[in-house]
Parts: sequence; structure tokens; C-alpha cells
Amino acid sequence: MKVAVVGAGGVGGYVGGHMARAGVDVTLVDQWPEHVEAMKKHGLSLEGVTPEESYVVPVRALHVCEAQSLGKERPIDVAIVATKCYDTRWATELIAPYLAPNGCVVSLQNSTMEEEMAGIVGWGRVLGCIASIIAVELYKPGHIKRTIALGSKDHTVFRIGECHGRVTERAQAIAALLQYADYSEVTTNLWGERWSKLVINAMRNGLSAVTSLNGNERDLNEAPRWVSIRLASEAIRVGQALGYALVPMQGMDPELLARAGEGDKEGLDHAVSKLVGVAQRRRADQRPSMAQDIERDRRTESDYINGLIARKGSEIGIPAPLNAKLHELVKAVERGAAKPGPGLIEGI
Repeated sequence: MKVAVVGAGGVGGYVGGHMARAGVDVTLVDQWPEHVEAMKKHGLSLEGVTPEESYVVPVRALHVCEAQSLGKERPIDVAIVATKCYDTRWATELIAPYLAPNGCVVSLQNSTMEEEMAGIVGWGRVLGCIASIIAVELYKPGHIKRTIALGSKDHTVFRIGECHGRVTERAQAIAALLQYADYSEVTTNLWGERWSKLVINAMRNGLSAVTSLNGNERDLNEAPRWVSIRLASEAIRVGQALGYALVPMQGMDPELLARAGEGDKEGLDHAVSKLVGVAQRRRADQRPSMAQDIERDRRTESDYINGLIARKGSEIGIPAPLNAKLHELVKAVERGAAKPGPGLIEGI
């Protein structure tokens, strides 16, 4: 299959780079000029937690202004959109003219962006993919590092699914492509998987963004960890009320995690043990993408994570006040009205 990855940042670049390493016909399209030029001149450097996981891979990279050259080539079978959520519309519009008649678009993003894509290419051409505990960062042009161990049969990193929930040949084919980057499988529960990943993002990304704590500092210290657990609890209750079939989140049972944030001791013991266990498998320099965005003075995805949970909760009568408050704090830091630091979450 001919593949395009639109948004060759941490996740997109990691996936596309490993596909290129395996010999897949893949083109990486990105909007950061320095990153594109570095890939063209020097290849894409992929680093892992062990020396055996580190490579420099020759890749085909295009700037967004060069994407029109795809019109002179064989059409694209699979377009993976791995941009920030707020870039979904233009990224989908950019690649849509170059799709094969039976080509499809895959959302390899946070939140639930499939509906926005479907408004452009139609529901029949959209799939979603959840990336779980991949911890990758584009830390300088042409260089991506992974800060947590590879997945396995016991931990599926990529879950690709059709919006209608059935297993199809194309979903299986895309799962095989993703397998070059890490363990992958087809899910029949895209929406439940999506919301479950949203819970994880809600309890981590914004919290690290406003406190400047890395992943381990956040999860190994009681005060931020308690805020994290309460954020997750609210998000789970909203997802349950929306009717989603939530799945275990990094080993945490959804109901036990929800009860943990409501003060249940059994649930709290369960959540703490799982969070500490994940922290012990991470590299010390792991940081969520939103913390990276704040450090680099970029727009965050808070509108599509904690902000989305607060909005959906309000719509259905399941309040999520802590998610709403964290969203406010992230936006204040983003616009320079507040300075990030642990003091921002005191008393919330």
C-alpha cells in the first residue's frame, strides 16, 4: 500500500519512520520547515530506551507546500493524520485530493477527531487509531526519542478500528502496517477505546503542563497524583453516562479508578499501585506532549481533552468541575497569564 503520514511529529514521525525502515512506500508530510529539511538531508533519527531500538532511517519528507506533488503519483491508499487536534481539518483537506478511490484516512491523534474527518471525506473512509503508552517526543528537527519500553502481546500500543465497529480487511491491513512500529491489533470498540485514552490524557497532559512536572514527578508524588486520579474519575463518569464501553487504562480498572477519585480505599490502592508501576518503567525525562507544547510556547490541545470532558459533562448533566478548572489553568498558562509550577494546583 501507498501511505502518507500528515504530521510527522513524535507519534507520526515514529510510526512513519518505522514503516520506511520496513520498506513501506510512505511519505511524511509536515509543516515544520527545519524538521522537513533535516529529514531530507540526514534521515530521521529514532531513539529508544535501549541502543538496539535506535536507528537513522532514510525517509521521503515533504513540506505542506510540496504536498501538491503527490498529484503526479499513484494515489494514496492510507493517509494517517497525526497532527494536533486543532489541525485536523486542514490536514484532512490537504491529503483528501490525493486518496485512491477506496483510500481511507486514519486519525492517529488524541481526543475524538473522526467526526471532523468524516465531514470532509465521509464516514466510510475514516478509521481511528489509539496509541497507548508510546511516550515519544520530537525533541529537535529530525530526531524523535521514545522514553518507555516497547509494547507486547500483554500491552497493545496501537488499536485500529472502524467507526462502525466491525473487523474489516483494511483495518487488518493497517494494523499490519502499524506493527512495524509496535504491537498493534484491530479493535471492535473504537469509541470505548477512544474515551479510555481520553481519560489517560485528561489525568496527565494538562496537569504536567500547568505544574512543569514530568511524568514520574507527577505520578510518584501524592499531591499531583491525587489531582490526577480525581480528573480521571470525573472523565470516567462522563464517559459511562455517554454509554461508552470503557476498557482498562494502563492496567487500571475503569470502575475502580472512578471510585478512587471518589475516596474509595480499594480503588485508591489499585490506582496508586498501577500508576507507580508505569512510572517505574519510564525514562526519567518522559513528558506529556502538552507539557512540551507549553515549554515551546505552542498552542495546546486542552480544548479537546479536559475542556471536551467538561463540555460533554455539562451537556448531559454530569459535572466535571475539576476538568473545567484544569482547562482554565492550562489556557491561562498558554496565554501567559499564569506561570507554570506546582503551586498552581494547590487547593484544587
